[in-house]
Amino acid sequence: MAAVKTHTEIKSWEYTDVLTSSDETSSLIVWNDEVNTFEWVIETLMAVCGHTEEQAEQCSMIIHTKGKYAVKEGSYEILKPQCDAITERGINATIEVFEK
Repeated sequence: MAAVKTHTEIKSWEYTDVLTSSDETSSLIVWNDEVNTFEWVIETLMAVCGHTEEQAEQCSMIIHTKGKYAVKEGSYEILKPQCDAITERGINATIEVFEK
């Protein structure tokens, strides 16, 4: 039997995980007004922010009694389209950015 020469090649891969961390967080603030109904604000919070009906009702009551409320927290990039969607529905909303 003839000798068979084998060639073994070992490849190693190095993986680098990059953790992106932001030193800031943002709050989506909804403001009270004398124009929009509770029902409209509740419907908007459910549709835009993904709140349950109970969460949206609680947020609406706080907005009404305190004048404003941070209905959602997260990155600016996530909250900006939601803020725009809320204001397009005629409800006053802003984003506040805080450094950690």
